[in-house]
Amino acid sequence: MHDLLPIPPNTVTTGFTTSLHLANDVEALAFVALADDALGVHKSSSRLPHPLVTPPKPPPSQGRDRPVAWEAFYPKGSINPSNPIPGGCGFYLSGPKAFSDAFVNAKEVVMSYEVLFEEGFEWVKGGKLPGMFGGIGDLAYRCSGGRKDNRCKCFDLRLMWRQSGQGELYAYLPLTPTNASRLLEVPSSKQNPDYGFSVGRGLFNFRAGEWTTVAQRVKLNDIGHENGEVEVYINGISVIRVAGLTLRDEAASYVKGMHFQTFFGGSSPDWASPKDQKAWFAGVTGALLKD
Repeated sequence: MHDLLPIPPNTVTTGFTTSLHLANDVEALAFVALADDALGVHKSSSRLPHPLVTPPKPPPSQGRDRPVAWEAFYPKGSINPSNPIPGGCGFYLSGPKAFSDAFVNAKEVVMSYEVLFEEGFEWVKGGKLPGMFGGIGDLAYRCSGGRKDNRCKCFDLRLMWRQSGQGELYAYLPLTPTNASRLLEVPSSKQNPDYGFSVGRGLFNFRAGEWTTVAQRVKLNDIGHENGEVEVYINGISVIRVAGLTLRDEAASYVKGMHFQTFFGGSSPDWASPKDQKAWFAGVTGALLKD
């Protein structure tokens, strides 16, 4: 298995990847360019560009180079996207059209990417990282930021880095007692007032100057049953797995792709980036799994 696809390849029905290395290994994954049009990028913030660049070379221990990557720039003083100093990047990604068209019938999906924080990256209190999202139509979008309305019609599963590079799943799920109980069963988890759940803080870490591979597996619940699942893999290893969840209460709700968002924050100045700094994203991958 590959870090970007940490499940048996023979369980994949269709998928894509921007990693030529992975595409050569897994026949079911089509190679696509790391480009907005090819990957179904939409609702991209005009204030937060994500230019395609050549990222820094990895240390020898990490093997192959990534020839291109999206660059996120966090200026000094930047926090969340509504701040006067914008930083990071923000958009939604559904994948190639043939892939995204198949979401409506997909019960289980894996999506992944690689992220590199520059050498000497200062983590401060934390920041957001991309994760999967879904829901019903346009209600699937903006399922974050303390949203309370129509929470049964959306889910958002971004990650966060925290102090010293500690990682966590930052989950917005339908507000049910069972969901809360299941998420809080994961060690080092808490419910944030008015916001999402911090799940498994410190169960994994990001390291500045090294590529980290992030993969998520989402299995939708059957309607009327609490049998949904969310799993996070870091560098090919499962670090968080939550079962017994309700991600939807209607069949019209399904995975829609990735909420590809990153920024410092939080919303108060003590979350702000203390200097100009950068991160890079590559290896974007998606796979639909057999029932």
